[in-house]
Amino acid sequence: MIIRSLLAIVCLSVFTLAAFAQTDRGTLTGTVSDTTGAVIPGVSIEAKNVQTGAVYQAGSSETGNYTLAQLPAGTYELSATLPGFRRYVRAGVIVSVATVLRIDVTLEVGATGESVTVEAASPLLKTESGEVSHNISYDNVNNLPILTLSQSVGQASTLGNVRNPLQILNLLPGASFANDNQLRVNGMPSATQSIRIEGQDATNGRHRQYNQGVQASVEAIQEVAVQTSNYSAEFGQAGGGYFNYTMRSGTNQLTGSMEESMTTS
Repeated sequence: MIIRSLLAIVCLSVFTLAAFAQTDRGTLTGTVSDTTGAVIPGVSIEAKNVQTGAVYQAGSSETGNYTLAQLPAGTYELSATLPGFRRYVRAGVIVSVATVLRIDVTLEVGATGESVTVEAASPLLKTESGEVSHNISYDNVNNLPILTLSQSVGQASTLGNVRNPLQILNLLPGASFANDNQLRVNGMPSATQSIRIEGQDATNGRHRQYNQGVQASVEAIQEVAVQTSNYSAEFGQAGGGYFNYTMRSGTNQLTGSMEESMTTS
């Protein structure tokens, strides 16, 4: 009986960790069809990560649908191949954390050695989910004057925001951020947010007003997904916004950064 209980606890822990791991990645999905609109089963689908070279594979089902789940956030090249059709290639596909991106594929009759390269922007309307969310890259944030130094509330002699990652809230509609004490999303009470690092809880459990003391630096973060409303139950435990940071990972290039700041009283 004790052994069975231990096994149940271990299995539950594994499933719980797997569920958390799902929130640090994105999904590609879509339907494969020909030029007449008829769906095509058995098509080989590949998504190649441009930064790392990793390749993820799937196939279209009997209904022509395909899904590539658990993709690390990044830029991909999507391709589809099937004998009797030209190879479909679409570059610059950006997969964001905790989002589902739909890309439908249209194959043209021809030799497999021929290819059709599609260059198109991602759809502005999300049809796979109903949450209101924003994905922001910190490479772009570094080029904007929002990561500043400021004094902390009630302590004029000390610093408050020192390139605080949460300052990106000032780019979002319906949100405002002055310091850790004044963080509001859609009019919800301050300090009711939930912060995750690749799906793992990183909210200051004792004082949510002091997030900066326990969170990663801007230089270590690749992007952040901010869900402000209508997010699903798996992203619960939050009133004033759900933040999910994706950390930078290794690539085939050596990079680095240096930041110098100065403040005067």
